[in-house]
Amino acid sequence: MKSRAIDSLTVFCLGLGASTIAIAAVLARNSPLPDAAPLLVFAALFALAENQVAVLPNRASASASFMLAMAAIVAFQGQGPLLGALIVGLAGGLYWPHLRSGDWRKILFNSSNFALSSCAAAAAFTPIVHGSGERASTVLLLASVPAALAFSLVNLLLLGAVVSISTETSYSAVLRELRPRIVQILPFALLGVFMGRLYLDYGAVIIPLFVVPILVARQAFASFLALKDSHQATVRILIGALEAKDPYTAGHAERVAGYAVMIGREMRFNTARIERLRFAALMHDVGKLVVPNHLLNKPGKLTAEEFDIVRSHEAVSVEILTRIDFLAPVAPSATSEAHSMSEGADDSARPIEPFIVAVADAYDAMTSTRSYRKALPQEVAFEELRKNAGKQFNAEVVESLIGALTRSGAQHGAGFEEEPHEFAVEPPTVGTGSAGLGDLADAQAADSPAIAQDQASMASSRINEAAKGRELMRENSTEGASR
Repeated sequence: MKSRAIDSLTVFCLGLGASTIAIAAVLARNSPLPDAAPLLVFAALFALAENQVAVLPNRASASASFMLAMAAIVAFQGQGPLLGALIVGLAGGLYWPHLRSGDWRKILFNSSNFALSSCAAAAAFTPIVHGSGERASTVLLLASVPAALAFSLVNLLLLGAVVSISTETSYSAVLRELRPRIVQILPFALLGVFMGRLYLDYGAVIIPLFVVPILVARQAFASFLALKDSHQATVRILIGALEAKDPYTAGHAERVAGYAVMIGREMRFNTARIERLRFAALMHDVGKLVVPNHLLNKPGKLTAEEFDIVRSHEAVSVEILTRIDFLAPVAPSATSEAHSMSEGADDSARPIEPFIVAVADAYDAMTSTRSYRKALPQEVAFEELRKNAGKQFNAEVVESLIGALTRSGAQHGAGFEEEPHEFAVEPPTVGTGSAGLGDLADAQAADSPAIAQDQASMASSRINEAAKGRELMRENSTEGASR
């Protein structure tokens, strides 16, 4: 299967390279050639920008190279702008790590991709400025918008094809993942018009100024990545604390996050929204840090008093999340009130993320062994979710999860647990109920009212201790983000 993908990728890259050469030959025959000196300068700057690339969390790359393509298009108006843009774009394949490794397919693809994308931008730009005053700033700026869209569209289609082939992923799914990039280059289009106009007015003397935006853009992307890294580090610390307290709870959070991401993709969320959803799912149980382990892992049903103590983790979760700036938007997902279905209420007007976390949480609760019940078969979990759709769970979210799991072929539940957890007391084989669904023990099952009161006091004390530490956590998070 992998060798077939490699063969398809080779054919695709060779075909794309041949098409680029053919288009360049046609343009060279039917349009004037740009001056060699500025052409080489713009090409060298384009290559420099690509070697200052930053790899974003979704594995896409970001650089200021389109600014150079746009500047070249403006500078070469009247002397072969399409051919000039194409040749400048070819330099985008001169990425040093690829040259050093000798990966000719990546070099060929990147050169062809940038060349054709730049040529498409020139084709969209030139007719608008032709005959309307080639140096009219307003016209140049307006024309940069369709040029940026043309560049992004061609780049998106070609990059989507090569990613789809190499990863054997659906082309439409790849395009949805890459789609946000379309609008990201518009600021570089406007800056490129400005730099190209300066070149027309002052000539080669302003060329050194082109290096400044390249370096500034690289630093901006690096700062963005550093901020993302600090966010990830904060989440890792909290998950690590859960892991230290109870490995099962941390594993549950990771699984819920995985199911939530599946739902988000099924519902066609964009990359940024899926990332927020993943954080919400990972952190929905963080308040369990203050819940006594003997209650989290109690083999039998919880009493009403014990259930109230366990439920206290929701308030703690919300409190922790609201005090960490980048996690504050996902705080509502940590409380059951946020995703409860209200009869007669307009639930469609509420954010759907809490509903997604609720369904993912319930599915994992049913298909994994808990202290109070062994794992249920996946089919039973599906049946329970559908039975409570529109009442306890959002129906659209339920069907999205079931559809995604069915298409993926994933199997969970009885007989499919990947990492069985060791419980002090063997969990029983009982029905689907749990404390979270209101399946509580009789009041007399409590050891004594005094013990229940002691447990509540203990939980309250832990919550107060956590509150003192949350301010320190906020300070650490803010300090990390500022760096």
